[in-house]
Amino acid sequence: QARLVESGGGLAQPGGSLRLSCVTSGFTFSIYHMAWYRQAPGKERELVAKIDSSGRTTYNDEAVQGRFVVSRDDAKDTMYLQMNNLQPEDTAVYSCKAEWPSIYYGRGTQVTVAS
Repeated sequence: QARLVESGGGLAQPGGSLRLSCVTSGFTFSIYHMAWYRQAPGKERELVAKIDSSGRTTYNDEAVQGRFVVSRDDAKDTMYLQMNNLQPEDTAVYSCKAEWPSIYYGRGTQVTVAS
């Protein structure tokens, strides 16, 4: 049974940093294309970043503006999202998703940016 568990969220001050983790199990993580999404209150879910099985990355540039970095450690079956220079508009539930060859979702972790 596939499982994705996010952690690392919490309260950050504007300009601060957080590192999210997505620990996976139940599937062969190393061959999967993975992604981070976020959903702010009252807004639709949006893509934050993707990383394929080869480590190639793509970003929602409008959302992250060069501040976030997605990475993966196949030895640990884990994907990461390093978030720097956080702003109040980054407040959202961040969730990870396995996108290919099958689709699996994590439940998400809350990130709140406030002074």
